[in-house]
Amino acid sequence: MPEIDLNEETVNRLDNLRVDDESYDEITNELINIYEAEELTLSFAGDRLE
Repeated sequence: MPEIDLNEETVNRLDNLRVDDESYDEITNELINIYEAEELTLSFAGDRLE
């Protein structure tokens, strides 16, 4: 699995989303599942103007 570096603000935001000491992998997978459920892909992130 690739490693990524996150800035402190992003880590704090992830920490606020975590429930019952979820791992960062678990919260990241959950966020990806939400995007997929909304029929969005990561390639659209920030590309849409409404």
